[in-house]
Amino acid sequence: MAEIGFKQDRLQALDVPRVALKTRLTAVAATALVAICAHIAVPLGFTPVPVTMQTFAVLLLGLLFTPGAAFACLALYLVEGAVGLPVFSPHGPGGMAQLFGPTGGYLLSYPFAAALASLLYRRGRPSFLGALMATGLGSIVILAAGATWLGLLTHLKFSVVFAQSVAPFLPGDAVKILAATACISVLGSFGNDSRDQVL
Repeated sequence: MAEIGFKQDRLQALDVPRVALKTRLTAVAATALVAICAHIAVPLGFTPVPVTMQTFAVLLLGLLFTPGAAFACLALYLVEGAVGLPVFSPHGPGGMAQLFGPTGGYLLSYPFAAALASLLYRRGRPSFLGALMATGLGSIVILAAGATWLGLLTHLKFSVVFAQSVAPFLPGDAVKILAATACISVLGSFGNDSRDQVL
């Protein structure tokens, strides 16, 4: 009786992309910056949304990193907060509850706003005016998402929602936009050297 042989192919190890240590440290440092800025917060009393420096950090990261890296850093920040690390503003319940609370819309918009600011900033030749426009649009995304979320959560009239979630923050956001743009002018963007290895 003839023997039937089976040729066994050698299993080769799958190539798993390795994330460089420098990239991981940069991503953690970026989330730490956002966390520090989140703790620079002042409650307003008439609205559940405090004034924080988070927007400044989000927009600055958008200018510094490529779109994919900026999105990944801010997504990592949200994951850190969701699992209970003290990275969100102290004027809230923390953890998942904060993501679904009155400020959830702002928080969830951060990865998208940072990626959009990065994309717009890198479309043409990076310039002060380009950075100003990119961060301005990123800020609009954050405010729009925050207002929409708060409106859905509270079922208040548009005028009330606007007065609680947009109007009080316009002057401060203008300052943060200018500050982020000024920082990038001083620091220079290393976004071209930052690849999407953190993804």
